[in-house]
Amino acid sequence: MTALTRDDAAVFRTSEDRAIVATVDFFAPVVDDAYTFGSIAAANALSDLYAMGATPLFTLNLVAWPRDPELLGLLAATVKGGVDKVREAGAFVLGGHSIDDQEPKFGMVAVGEAAAEEIVTNAGARAGDVLVLTKPIGTGILSTGLKRGLISEGDMAAAVESMATLNAGAMRAMRQAGGVHAATDVTGFGLLGHLATMLEASGVAARIFAGAVPVFDRVHELIEREAVPGGTVRNLEAAAKVTRWADDVSDEIKTLLCDAQTSGGLLMAVDKERLDDLLGALDEYATPAVAVVGEILEGAQPTIEVTHEAP
Repeated sequence: MTALTRDDAAVFRTSEDRAIVATVDFFAPVVDDAYTFGSIAAANALSDLYAMGATPLFTLNLVAWPRDPELLGLLAATVKGGVDKVREAGAFVLGGHSIDDQEPKFGMVAVGEAAAEEIVTNAGARAGDVLVLTKPIGTGILSTGLKRGLISEGDMAAAVESMATLNAGAMRAMRQAGGVHAATDVTGFGLLGHLATMLEASGVAARIFAGAVPVFDRVHELIEREAVPGGTVRNLEAAAKVTRWADDVSDEIKTLLCDAQTSGGLLMAVDKERLDDLLGALDEYATPAVAVVGEILEGAQPTIEVTHEAP
């Protein structure tokens, strides 16, 4: 019987050497601009394919939208944002489904393919591996600040650009460098939540260097103003069961490391002997961040130690 690993996407082998990879995701708007929302939703859906080393083939739209003629223009802009982002990925939008809903939501089913030997799961992390992150964190807190009127969309321009950035470059760097034993994308369960899933699947523990984790501007300020989404609070409660916090890690940092992300970066466990190759490749593909944020340890999984700086 195959072990349950809660990987980012489903994998169906079609031959000895090829596999289909499929995933689905959709959510309510995280920004005000409809076109940008569609772009982010598409990048988020495609991210699960990239985390597993798959190249996107096609998507299907998922639309939940109010039956209001005045809002149809916003729907058209949202769909166009999604279509343009899928085209950027070299894939196609081949259809979809819509329902009437009071709260707008948009997302996609995404289908890709990969050589069977190129599939990267979350179950291969090994003691001694180094953890590398490819986007800053804090999008959940920023989106909450935007909804509460504490910041403008311009204040989170860097985060918006990051959320709309495909993880295609990170995936290509992962393939090019080699030595990546496990990977996942950081989304709704936050950095520590997705790391915990990797550790549980791999049977190892980890240490995170909180001071090395890249963070978007304004995030610390918004945490102080209690602009924290409910998903982040739930993630923090879950992380408390598996995390040992060093004395120099503040409550603010704990919240940040558990922030529920939208279209976050890839978190990769790479052989330390291949670390420089991976960092160089990530620089080459200009990912939003190139950060060494921790290490994989021997130990009872899925235990996570969090220190402020590397030991």
